Amino acid sequence: MASSSLRSVNPNAEIMNKAAALFMNINAAKGLQDVMKSNLGPKGTIKMLVGGAGQIKLTKDGGALLAEMQIQHPTAIMISRTAVAQDVQTGDGTTTAVLFCGELLKMAERELNEGVHPRVLTDGFEMAKDHALEFLDEFKIKHDKIAENRALLVDVARTSLRTKLDRKLADQLCEIVVDAIACIVRDDHLGIDLHMVEVMHMRHKNAADSRLIRGILMDHGARHPDMPKSMKNCYVLTCNVSMEYEKTEHDSSFFYKNAEEREKMVNAERRFTDTKVKQVIELKKKVCTPENGYNFVVFNQKGIDPISLDMLAKEGILGLRRTKRRNMERLTLACGGIPMNDTCDLT
Repeated sequence: MASSSLRSVNPNAEIMNKAAALFMNINAAKGLQDVMKSNLGPKGTIKMLVGGAGQIKLTKDGGALLAEMQIQHPTAIMISRTAVAQDVQTGDGTTTAVLFCGELLKMAERELNEGVHPRVLTDGFEMAKDHALEFLDEFKIKHDKIAENRALLVDVARTSLRTKLDRKLADQLCEIVVDAIACIVRDDHLGIDLHMVEVMHMRHKNAADSRLIRGILMDHGARHPDMPKSMKNCYVLTCNVSMEYEKTEHDSSFFYKNAEEREKMVNAERRFTDTKVKQVIELKKKVCTPENGYNFVVFNQKGIDPISLDMLAKEGILGLRRTKRRNMERLTLACGGIPMNDTCDLT
């Protein structure tokens, strides 16, 4: 027997000819289409997703559904990635992308049953794509200075949100969405950075209470009772300086002979932290005078111990510790300046 007639395969593998594999891929696309088509449009049904730990999620957003679904078939995974790319590029149209792919393969199945070669069908898809792009170029309506046309942007947001939310809530949120984007848009190469928009969930409020805050909203406040709760006309210091006792990066030990040596070591550690706090206080006294009436706020990415908080509170300084990194980036963009990594650089 010739060696070319022998074939070694995994005994657990499922073997099928090319025609059966082709129709299996089409069936996978049709199955994914059947799952997604019922939630398309404003009258679409809402899907309930139940996690392994019993988490319940109600949504009709195609992107959320594809992210939560555990898809195993390679063809269905490719279609899911197409929808994800659509969501990344435009933020909408994920369900439509899945339905469009499924419908094209469903129509191709008819031609395959009549004996048309797949290569001919792919060439037809390419020609149809070129014709569709030409039609869209002729059909589209051009608008100059779209970013300044708020009414048009609200209509675009309403078209997308009404397919996912209640009509009344969607009309309320579409204006909030447009105003939020208008707050973060930039004229440089960065354009629009959606990470600059923070969505905070208030468990004790209703969805109808949603509102836009034109500023920076942070989910942490002062940790000292004597610090002011509200301040206006402030100088803002953003820093990444530890104002508390820190352990060494490497394991180390200190040995002392008596209580006096231990007391000296504790005082030296405290003096090291107090020096940095006093430098911040000196900066506050320099820039905030009784004549100008300005206040002083410190946003620190690292910790501030209770003693340091008390020192800042006595000087009327509002100190916020362990500020999240993304909030530090937003603060520097909103207020200007650069974050300080050493108090010796304060001027």
